[in-house]
Formats: sequence, structure tokens, C-alpha cells
Amino acid sequence: MSSSHGTTFQAARRGAGFGIAFVVTGPSGAGKTSVIYRVMVELPQLAFSVSHTTRLPREGEVDGQDYIFVSEGAFDDLVRTGGFVEHAGYSGAKYGTGIEQLESLFATGRDVILNVEVQGSASIRARGLGSHPVVHIFLAPSSLDRLEERLRARGSEQDEKIRQRLDVAARELEALPTFDYLVINDDLDTAVSELRSVIVAERLRLAAGS
Repeated sequence: MSSSHGTTFQAARRGAGFGIAFVVTGPSGAGKTSVIYRVMVELPQLAFSVSHTTRLPREGEVDGQDYIFVSEGAFDDLVRTGGFVEHAGYSGAKYGTGIEQLESLFATGRDVILNVEVQGSASIRARGLGSHPVVHIFLAPSSLDRLEERLRARGSEQDEKIRQRLDVAARELEALPTFDYLVINDDLDTAVSELRSVIVAERLRLAAGS
């Protein structure tokens, strides 16, 4: 920060719209989407990066809003042409974050929230997002037992599929030490408050060179 008397302290910190990428990761059924949507209502200058997926829409999901639903062939074409910042397979489906969409969101002067799989988070960590700071957040219930309760309450999957998701979640927990923050979602209001606090704290962080 300049020593000029005309310089404000406000300019020393990142602030909203600095171009921060908040990468939210966690097990299937953890409630990531619900928490993210609530936080976006409460905080300004946040944009949601809508992932591509090859899985079929669940009841109530809207194409282009919850996910961009594409065929296997269209997804593979984007992989082949380098159209994804990250992409990963999960439970028989493929997920990916489009480069063009992400760049267009940052160009509007907002911070961006990404909802990605653990593999995708690792890819972003290794690759980076250019000059954009990246914050990695793991969001999950307090235990695998609580996760199982959530998956069963959803009522959309058979026992075998639920067991598969729990096995995957157990493996995902091994990556927890690589994340910056852990948000616990046993109670929606509490989880929203925790994720909101993370975003606010990162916006209050001193900008590089200040």
C-alpha cells in the first residue's frame, strides 16, 4: 500500500469482486448446492459456475442453472479440445468446469463459487486459475452416519447406490488435509453462516503487495 496520505486502508484488502475462486467440494448428498445458493442470496458480487455433467437431471433440477446436462460425446469433445479447467468422473458420471464460462464470470467483476468433485478440486489446486486466488472448502455433514441419513432421506437411490456413495465419501475424507476450510452441514443455517464467514474473511484478506 502506498504511503500517500490520500490512500485509504480500504484499498489494502481484496474486497468483494476481487476475482476470488471459492472451490466448494464434498460428498454427494452433503447439501453443497443448497448452502451455496443461500450464501449467494446473502452476499454481493458472487457468481456460480455451472458445471457440465453427463448424468441425468434429478427431479427439480434445471438445465443451465443447476448443471449443464450434456451427452457423453459432447463432454468428451470438450475434454479433447481443452474446454475444461477441471473434469472428473464420479459414480458413473462425468463432471467438468468450462473455461469459457469461468472466464466470462470473472470478466463481470465478481468472485466465483465452483461446486466440484474432490478430483476436480485437486486438478484446480495443481493447475491454478491464473492470477485468481483460489480458496478450497470441504463441505460435509459431521459424520458418515449423518451423510447416510441425508442420502436415505433424499429417497432417490437404492441401497447399493447409497453404499457406493458412502464408500466414495470415505475415500474423499482422506483428502481433507489439503483443503483450506471445513464447513459442517448438519444444520443448513449454520452451514450457510460458516461458508459466508469464509467468503467474508477471504475478502478481508490483505491483497498481495499491500
